[in-house]
Amino acid sequence: MTEKLPSFSIKNWSQDDQPREKLLYKGKSVLSDAELVAILIGSGNRDESAVALCKRILASVDNNLSALGKLSIKQLMLFKGIGEAKAITIAAALELGRRRRGEEALEKKKITSSASVFELMQPIIGELQHEEFWIIYLNNSNKVIHKTQLSKGGITGTLVDVRLVLKIALEVSATGLILAHNHPSGTLKPSEADKQITNKLKIAAQSLDIKVLDHLIITEKAYFSFADETIL
Repeated sequence: MTEKLPSFSIKNWSQDDQPREKLLYKGKSVLSDAELVAILIGSGNRDESAVALCKRILASVDNNLSALGKLSIKQLMLFKGIGEAKAITIAAALELGRRRRGEEALEKKKITSSASVFELMQPIIGELQHEEFWIIYLNNSNKVIHKTQLSKGGITGTLVDVRLVLKIALEVSATGLILAHNHPSGTLKPSEADKQITNKLKIAAQSLDIKVLDHLIITEKAYFSFADETIL
């Protein structure tokens, strides 16, 4: 008796395979977030398909990809069917997406407003769980020629290396500086330390005819601009 071959109709494919075929034949834009993540992990567990598992993972963070990107490897591994390899794959994919946003913002380069600074820096520091302080160096056309992290983990006057900031400014021939740091707490109110750092760098830069144009406090979805609030 001849063995009956399985049907290759799409309705008979494993649900785990369907997102791949859907992307191949219909394009990536038609896939849901859960389907895209399901392609990353490849398979689910004994009780649910990859798509169902990913829907459950996304539901745990209110279907917010930014929140998903903040989950640690250990937190992802709490879901049945997500081992270390799959958790690392998810984390790596979301990190690539975050970096892509940063590159797209950098391509615009010219700073025209506080909003353009936010667009440049939010993908870099907006979603971090610790504080980072960055300096953006501009030429006389307000184009970004360099940006660098000045400190990490907290902001106090003792962490500001003014000589390093100005040394880099001279090396890249910058005529303007923009300061930017994040507040993981989500508050947009500048602290006294924030104001002191701004003033300290402003005074130091003036001696070299370099202007501090703005200082932004950045959170995940909003920002505070010292220049816009006329307290620079």
